[in-house]
Amino acid sequence: MLSVRQLTRRYGDITVLDDVSFDVRAGRITGFVGANGAGKTTTMRIMVGVLAPTAGEVLWDGEQATTELRRRFGYMPEERGLYPRMKVLDQLVYFARLHGYSPAAGEERAMHLLSHLGIDGRSGDLLDTLSLGNQQRVQIATALIHEPVALILDEPFSGLDPIAVESMVELLRVEVAPTVPLLFSSHQLELVERLCDDLIILSDGAVVASGSKDELRSTESERYRVVLESGDAAWLRDVAGVRVLDVDGPSALIELDGSVPADVLQALVAREKVIEFARSVQPLSELFSEVVAA
Repeated sequence: MLSVRQLTRRYGDITVLDDVSFDVRAGRITGFVGANGAGKTTTMRIMVGVLAPTAGEVLWDGEQATTELRRRFGYMPEERGLYPRMKVLDQLVYFARLHGYSPAAGEERAMHLLSHLGIDGRSGDLLDTLSLGNQQRVQIATALIHEPVALILDEPFSGLDPIAVESMVELLRVEVAPTVPLLFSSHQLELVERLCDDLIILSDGAVVASGSKDELRSTESERYRVVLESGDAAWLRDVAGVRVLDVDGPSALIELDGSVPADVLQALVAREKVIEFARSVQPLSELFSEVVAA
């Protein structure tokens, strides 16, 4: 397991990270979300050793992560950092050799990754002749080239079309073995919600929520979508134990304030025929807005 404990980073009088602690569990995909300037990139840079913390530490299975261990991490920065006038395959092999691969083994590994990403036909092209989306695919291949023990990816899906996103997601799921923790940041909350097992929400340099998606959602009141056979659902506001969040004709989104769902449904049916009464899962975008504003 990859962990950070009480990470703090200051620039003079400005505190960018304030006592940040969380875990990235092996074999799970952890989404790291927050507004611009929340401190996500600073945290990731500290985790891989590019930046030193003012205080706090990075741990691997409970022990302080060494420089040697961090060399085995896979890191993809938000800014592209490859060689634009170098051929795609040549630079992947170069990075593989930096990690101890032979030229032949490095080429085999590189072609395996490029094939999974659907750009093996561009292996002999200069990087800067590729589209920005394909350059992003090469960047992720670079992060994976040495079969890392942990993956830290900063905005890996930025600028990718839906097909490229799916190919990258498929590759990540193949590469994330039961022993590999994966942390990725993204502003695409719908994508984070679909992919991740766990979530860390950062706001103004501090963790405001963390845990599995189910754990985070279990803290909210139960929400249900109600559809009546006819009429206006506004009368639901008069039902005890119900808070109406939205009404649209015969449909409504309600929140139960400690009431038993079966009792509420019985009260509704006693007045009007109910077509639908179903649990509504709160979107990540709403959860994010609520915990950041709290």
